[in-house]
Amino acid sequence: MQVSDFHLTYCTNIHPGESWEATFKNLKEYIPKIKGELSVEKPFAIGLRLSDEASRELIKPEQLDLFKSWLSANNCYVFTFNGFPFGGFHRQVVKDEVHLPDWSTEERKAYTLRLFTILAQIMPADMDAGISTSPLSYKYWHKSSAALDQLMAQSCANIVEVVEYLYQLKLEKNIDLHLDIEPEPDGVIEESKGLIHFFKDWLIPKGGPILSKKFGLSAEEAEAAIKDHVQVCYDVCHFAVGYEDHEEVLDAFEKEGIKIGKFQLSAALKANIPTEINQRRAVEKALLPFVESTYLHQVIGRMEDSTLHAYPDLPDALMDLATTKELEWRIHFHVPLFLSTYGDVHSTQEDILSVLKLNGERKLTSHLEVETYTWEVLPEDIHLSLDQSIARELNWVKNNIK
Repeated sequence: MQVSDFHLTYCTNIHPGESWEATFKNLKEYIPKIKGELSVEKPFAIGLRLSDEASRELIKPEQLDLFKSWLSANNCYVFTFNGFPFGGFHRQVVKDEVHLPDWSTEERKAYTLRLFTILAQIMPADMDAGISTSPLSYKYWHKSSAALDQLMAQSCANIVEVVEYLYQLKLEKNIDLHLDIEPEPDGVIEESKGLIHFFKDWLIPKGGPILSKKFGLSAEEAEAAIKDHVQVCYDVCHFAVGYEDHEEVLDAFEKEGIKIGKFQLSAALKANIPTEINQRRAVEKALLPFVESTYLHQVIGRMEDSTLHAYPDLPDALMDLATTKELEWRIHFHVPLFLSTYGDVHSTQEDILSVLKLNGERKLTSHLEVETYTWEVLPEDIHLSLDQSIARELNWVKNNIK
């Protein structure tokens, strides 16, 4: 929905279902309910998650026509896709497999190009649109610098092919599309410095000469084209888990000419670690309900001297709780935006408020997407009905947009 100068939506990866039939069924069930909860009369935005399977079905002309008719009849529009999870994302063990296939593969490239082909046909004519994607791969799969370099080179080659397609669409049809890379803890690109390194040392040197030769562009024009069509999905939870200062990060991106494709509004968990061992039991008790088997919940601990220590998953961190010298933990668990505390632990809600304020001042992007996808694995005492939960989150953001 439009709020002031912004397009606000929620990501439909909240709904289980990998086929287009299941995805469309969820849209038809929940979108009218959510619109009713919000009393929305203006066009309602949808942040669409399509699996590889669903994308192969929706790209068929008869399915696309049916979906476009449904969007029109229900006064809805789509301006962003979540193209990070390729396959199953609910009711099964996902963990690190959410990165499969990674950007070194033909499968990831083909899937992303298919999503852009669909998005180009359903997006509003008067705005840009984007697809968020994985941070190339999962870093623990690449044990040596040689293996990492090979991944980076092949990932760049595939992403540049996507850029060529998007640039051609811009030339021929004046359609403005961008691929939005989403840094995530333990991704190959996991924080702001890694993203800047990827642009400066890989993507621009790799892609610039290719675009220059194919389209007759100068080096400066080729770099600008890459930065137009490859942007950032700024997931607030992910940057908060890494203790990054949002103003400093956005300053650094702006200095490098790296654009924000969308802000994903999501909150992490955070816990202060008491010095007394007996008091730590209360923290453990508060965190144990968040231990679950579906998703990775990376933890980053902060020492007194501000050095950081990463744990691959929450159970790994809890094993160290009795002896750790860390003062604080940040946990990658997308908890509801509208709650700031969970017993003896808290959320990074303040980070979202900070980002909304900065974006209101700088107008970095008009694309805002709520991404709390963990409703099915949250502790029972947090649950509302799904449509009420989504509406409450959207209303919370609407009331805090500056």
